[in-house]
Amino acid sequence: MKYYLISGAGSGIGRAIASKLADNGHAVILCGRDGIKLKSTLESLSDASRHSTLELDIRSQESLKAALSKFPDIPLDGIIANAGVGGKNIFGDHDRWNDIISTNLTGTYRFVNTFIPFLKKSTSEFKHVVITSSILARLGVAGYSAYCASKSGLLGLMRSWAVEWAPDKILVNAICPGWVNTKMAHDGIQGIADAAGITKDEAMTMAMKPVPLGKMTEPNEVADLVSYLLTQESITGQTLDINNGAIMNS
Repeated sequence: MKYYLISGAGSGIGRAIASKLADNGHAVILCGRDGIKLKSTLESLSDASRHSTLELDIRSQESLKAALSKFPDIPLDGIIANAGVGGKNIFGDHDRWNDIISTNLTGTYRFVNTFIPFLKKSTSEFKHVVITSSILARLGVAGYSAYCASKSGLLGLMRSWAVEWAPDKILVNAICPGWVNTKMAHDGIQGIADAAGITKDEAMTMAMKPVPLGKMTEPNEVADLVSYLLTQESITGQTLDINNGAIMNS
């Protein structure tokens, strides 16, 4: 049995990753801001008694320090930095730039660095960090400058860590999901619909037009990819796209 720490585990991709790892016989520590959502995820897992929750806010160094003081003294085999926020930002008095950057980029930086000592304690030959970025690390979208910048920044952070921690046999990679069938994605579709004055179904059709397979990815499919990355021993410093063909990199 291996131990994995997952941020953003209260819903969506994070919950799917936790479920996959639990089904594979591992123990997961579920992290997030919302204790109710974390409890819901915990209760959904196979052999729930094997797992635990840890409330924290990756935006706050004080919150991370408090969580660290409660953290069990166990070696980790992997850290999945999945927490993040989405949405638009518009320059001005109510710009969300700082909130988005402090969560997605700075928060990930603080979260992983806070718990990396536990990863280095592991006796496993290879350890892993997997970061959830986004297809918008590859694309520019009007009104999403903070989100695009934060998710692009994660790729640079990932590559730096992959080099820095290679001597400790810690493999660091990132995934870039496209549309995933989660609440965040459906909120985004609704936002498109509202902005264009069309129905959500019409907005969904419009969003799927540039996607060759014409569909969203299911959270469990992303979890399968993460599970693979946590078992392999040769891939590090890489970004893996999972987007139904919306972006095809050579």
